[in-house]
Amino acid sequence: NQDAAKAVAKVTGEEIVRFFDRNLETLKSIIGCAEKAAKIRKTEEKAKTNMLTKQKFSFDSNGKLANCEKKDPSQCEIFIVEGDSAGGSAKMGRNRQFQAILPIRGKILNVEKARLDRIYGNAEIKSMITAFGTGIHEDFDISKLRYHKIIIMTDADVDGAHISTLLLTLFYRFMPELIYEGHVYVAMPPLYKAIPSKGEEEYLYDDAALERYRRNHKSNFTLQRYKGLGEMDAEQLWETTMDPEHRVLLRVTMNEEMTSEIDLTFTTLMGDQVEPRREFIEQNAKYGTLDI
Repeated sequence: NQDAAKAVAKVTGEEIVRFFDRNLETLKSIIGCAEKAAKIRKTEEKAKTNMLTKQKFSFDSNGKLANCEKKDPSQCEIFIVEGDSAGGSAKMGRNRQFQAILPIRGKILNVEKARLDRIYGNAEIKSMITAFGTGIHEDFDISKLRYHKIIIMTDADVDGAHISTLLLTLFYRFMPELIYEGHVYVAMPPLYKAIPSKGEEEYLYDDAALERYRRNHKSNFTLQRYKGLGEMDAEQLWETTMDPEHRVLLRVTMNEEMTSEIDLTFTTLMGDQVEPRREFIEQNAKYGTLDI
């Protein structure tokens, strides 16, 4: 408050010195905090400098990224794919003219509760920043975006949903313009492949589609459950999930009016406070489904 601010302003340098002479442990604690903060800032700046310097040279030589041939960002799209297995099928099945593939290994860092130096130093995050070409955080420049469609393509299971959430947390916290301007999508791979005794095979994208198929075909078919993208060969992945003529994509959108609610959701679900997350789970568990 104002009274406290005025009181602090009246404290002289001599009084501060006398206070610390009588409270050496407090002085040591303050100096320790200052040194720790300075060290963190220095580490963050070093990691940021290394990342931005390497960006200029690593794009074309990036061993993970399979780039597309076209250079017009409005005609290009990049798939962020879970795992090397699915990444291999996607690279073989894609249209090289306009589709780039970037496999990521496992679950990326949760940026909601990580320091900037760890974020800048994370290999998977660096590979995405390099591929997109936009930079990150304060250095983000949407005009340098190399792909106007950034498509998250993960397995249709709990782990895949978690990876998607981690990626969306990264985009929301450090590259929100990607979402505001409609460049982020989530691919919807099929859950099932129905093979009838007579007639053509059919891909089913959710349980509702499966129930409709069962009503129409009774028991005269066999069912293949896709537990992951890696179970599909290149041709299947193309025709179900990557072909612009037949695929299903969900566009991730938000506007200024939604920001406070979205911000609270990410803080609750991805932050380091356990109690709000527990309360959210308890209140919403009845709406969930068990993935076996």
